[in-house]
Amino acid sequence: MTLIPKDVKRMVTEQRLAYIATISPDGWPRVSPKGSVRVWGDDHLVWVDIDSANTIRNLESNPRTEVNVVDPYTRKGYRFSGTGTVLRSGPDYSKAMEMYRAEGADTGRIRAVAFVKVERIAPLVSPAYALGLTEREVGRLWEEYYTKSFQKTVKDLIPPQEF
Repeated sequence: MTLIPKDVKRMVTEQRLAYIATISPDGWPRVSPKGSVRVWGDDHLVWVDIDSANTIRNLESNPRTEVNVVDPYTRKGYRFSGTGTVLRSGPDYSKAMEMYRAEGADTGRIRAVAFVKVERIAPLVSPAYALGLTEREVGRLWEEYYTKSFQKTVKDLIPPQEF
């Protein structure tokens, strides 16, 4: 059993958005964003199926999964590898539904709850840190990129023409 450290729990709680990797029945990897990932106890993550029929089907077919949570500003996060279980009823399902309801979720849209027993946790760190950049510098680079991407116009998308 792998226990999720307090600082990692805090990061997951703050970020909320995660990417869930599953394996489809034809053997291809599939990655799906989920905004409902939460820490469940000391060794599980949980997320809900709102419109995730393929991800749920993949998880039921092959329970091996990976959950990536990354802070887009610092470009750091964690990779959680584990085994998933899908529930549509029962005590843990009901407790999870209560948790999401207390957060204000529209639980009428939830079709299933997926629990991931965390077996391994590994840090995710941008290669930008290998250059010796600090978190603040990496964040500034991201802000600059993000700001410039919104300042582009249609003209910026048209390649130059040679005459």
